[in-house]
Amino acid sequence: MKILLKGGRVINPATNFDETADVLVEDGRIVKIGAGIEDKADEVYNVAGKVVTPGLIDLHVHLREPGQEAKEDFASGSKAAAAGGFTTICTMPNTKPVVDSAALVRSLKMRAQEAACVNVEIIGAVTKGQEGKELAEVGDMIEAGAVAFSDDGHFDANAKVMLNAFDYLHTFDKVIINHEEEPTLVDEGVMNEGHRSAMLGLKGRPSVAEDIAVARDVLLAEYAGARVHVAHISTARSVDIVRQAKKRGVKVTAEATPQHLTMTEECVNLFDTSTKINPPLRAAKDCEAILEGLKDGTIDAIVTDHSPHAQEEKDREYIYAPSGFPGLETSLGIMLTDLYHEQKLDLPLIISKMSYEPAKVFGLEAGKLNEGSQADITVIDPELEWTVDEKEFYTKGSHSPFVGRKLKGKAVLTMVKGKVVMQDGKILD
Repeated sequence: MKILLKGGRVINPATNFDETADVLVEDGRIVKIGAGIEDKADEVYNVAGKVVTPGLIDLHVHLREPGQEAKEDFASGSKAAAAGGFTTICTMPNTKPVVDSAALVRSLKMRAQEAACVNVEIIGAVTKGQEGKELAEVGDMIEAGAVAFSDDGHFDANAKVMLNAFDYLHTFDKVIINHEEEPTLVDEGVMNEGHRSAMLGLKGRPSVAEDIAVARDVLLAEYAGARVHVAHISTARSVDIVRQAKKRGVKVTAEATPQHLTMTEECVNLFDTSTKINPPLRAAKDCEAILEGLKDGTIDAIVTDHSPHAQEEKDREYIYAPSGFPGLETSLGIMLTDLYHEQKLDLPLIISKMSYEPAKVFGLEAGKLNEGSQADITVIDPELEWTVDEKEFYTKGSHSPFVGRKLKGKAVLTMVKGKVVMQDGKILD
């Protein structure tokens, strides 16, 4: 099977290639990239005026399997990913039961092969049951195919346990992804602590809780010579802690979400629980710092933290609703609308932070448009105007703060292993 993408702007961050070119795919691999490819193909797509990029990669999603399939499952979540232009997604282990054994990793990889239309990578838990007391079967999980480790949703307060984890995983060159909030400072808080929380009468989560946690884990990783990845960074001081650590040679990477780049605590509305996320929406100065962190290389990846919940869970009072919302289908549109079209970030940088650089963080064989590479490809129309409509979501989650927004820029074709799985917003069988 030969597929030819003709006349698009091809951006390959791996080689800094950014030119109008054709891309020829055969038997699931990229076989040729260049201008004026004349090879005969079974399918030819005219992508003039569009952007051809490596398949987008999301290092931080919640597919809710096993145990919470009413919120999301591999089938619905992977369709949402394909609709958003993602070809590889990495699912977090805070499920029921927690993914803390090799048997669970293997069963989920099999499940992904059966049910998912994109590549699904499995992240294992750092500690048994994510309780922060005893290391999980991390070595066995690596053998079974786990790509990274996290107790996401929980901060592991026991520094000795975390140092043991860093020491052990260092030998495998695997990264620990840490949810950074000192729990004693955020107990029962539901939004950023500040003027806005006081005005709304809501208990706050102070930014210093994240700063303390990031500083501790950076120091532990530095001491162990290990790799640490800061999940959904949200404060200006945390960005600077990571920046200074990188200058010292610490093996630290970081990720940011579109919501923490483009929304502030002023967006919090007592009657819209979609804005309740963890970590919370911060101040404008924090958004600006995260943006600068992306530009100067402090922050390596843009992720969604895709966190769908059942409708009845989010339709509650703000203080009782769970944190999070689905982001796979809106992430690229938000980045293009609010940052690219507003001339805050250039397109090659956005593409790099959503494909090539995330792949490097986890050591994935993905994120490149090289001849010989697996044909995971996204085609983007940066000028396509569309309105976010939850009724058209493939995800089971519908509570998004972006519902009703008019966006400019969207993935129009997603190819996984040489097979077109999404075209013009529709998932193909």
